[in-house]
Amino acid sequence: MLPTARRALLGAVATVLAVGLAACTGGGGGPGLSGALGNQLGQIGDGSTSYTGTQPGLARPERLKPGQKPPQFVVFSWDGAGEDRAKLFARFREVGRKHGITMTYFLSGVYLLPEGKAELYDPPRHERGRSDIGFNDTEGIKATVRELRAAWLDGNEIGTHFNGHFCGPVGGGATWTPEEWSSELAQARSFVQNWRTNAGLPRERSLPFDYDRELVGARTPCLEGRDNFLKVAAKQGFRYDSSGISEQIWPDRKHGVWDLSLQMVPVPGRAFETLSTDYNFMINQSGTAKGAPSMHTFWGNQMRDGLIQGFNRAYQGNRAPLIIGNHFESWNGGTYMRAVEQTIGYVCVQRDVRCVSFRQLVDWLDEQDPEVLRRLRTLPVGRAPSSGWKSFLTEASPGSDKPGGAPVADGAPRPGPDPAEPDRAGGPRAAAASNPAPAPRAGSAASGADRTRPVRVEGG
Repeated sequence: MLPTARRALLGAVATVLAVGLAACTGGGGGPGLSGALGNQLGQIGDGSTSYTGTQPGLARPERLKPGQKPPQFVVFSWDGAGEDRAKLFARFREVGRKHGITMTYFLSGVYLLPEGKAELYDPPRHERGRSDIGFNDTEGIKATVRELRAAWLDGNEIGTHFNGHFCGPVGGGATWTPEEWSSELAQARSFVQNWRTNAGLPRERSLPFDYDRELVGARTPCLEGRDNFLKVAAKQGFRYDSSGISEQIWPDRKHGVWDLSLQMVPVPGRAFETLSTDYNFMINQSGTAKGAPSMHTFWGNQMRDGLIQGFNRAYQGNRAPLIIGNHFESWNGGTYMRAVEQTIGYVCVQRDVRCVSFRQLVDWLDEQDPEVLRRLRTLPVGRAPSSGWKSFLTEASPGSDKPGGAPVADGAPRPGPDPAEPDRAGGPRAAAASNPAPAPRAGSAASGADRTRPVRVEGG
């Protein structure tokens, strides 16, 4: 299952660049329909998808009351979501159920396209039938559909990671025009809406949602090509994009959609910060998916503690939503999967914390008074209002925070300056740019490349 995809991922994102930077409620509510009835009612096209009603289990968002402290949102997201023999999709779906949280799964469309039908994919600037993450087989498609179905019924969001995961200066997403992004998106939708026919599985249960209605957000491969994608995103019905790189501040809209970028977080014991993804931590630790086994536990703990430091910085500070990106991969012995699970277990049980999908977060953002959100965006990283939340978020507030708010007490390093974003940054692109050579292992003496500026690499 996914035979080529897992082998090809690191090769597709091998180039890294050095860059200096310094629980919610969803819309709608009401029961959904599943099982035999949901499989028959409202089938769309060949029955690969069907409209079964409003997504179950989600309450309506509420507007903050005057002076009310905002909740701490945390979004755990997964790039290229698909189920293979490691069964990591099933594992984290169960983690979500255990903690009563929801997440966002960014599906790569080619994971629902069998190898034998590869010619159906016509990628921009590449030969027809080409994919840098391969395609799937029948059993892999069955398993992925099973998890997608269950994930949606659990209240999780199914976004898109597009298709062939092309990165780099030769035909990568950064070279695509808005029209080419539209073509890529149309094909991603088509592979979800026609998997039964394409895979020869007419008797398999349909997905219980209309993908045209449900698809409201994306993360581009390798975080490349965002500017041109955003030129068509709102016209395609998108409400947010998570393909950028940001500090831990409150989001704003770009080109009519919410900018929910991945964020810079501390690397404990190091003098830089990195992007909030498993891939970025890996590149800055081992530089390979198969680093020294003796370091696996240390590296996983370092990622867990870095994410928790980032969480505490927001939770005790400006309450900006924390955005985390991951992959269903067993890099360095699976230590990053353990780190994510432990982070969820620590973060999502804290008071006034809402671990939600991107869709639920934008539902909440859309419900808020625009002036309140504008005021929240004036808060710098890790700083609560110096005048207190009640005074800061009332109608009588002047609407801007004066310098001097108390920083969090966790000792986390502050992000560096915010230069212009490079051409290429993070994520298979699930993470983004790093040093031309991997940074030294965590815990070792700092090298000339290990300064006070954050490092990011690609991992989506």
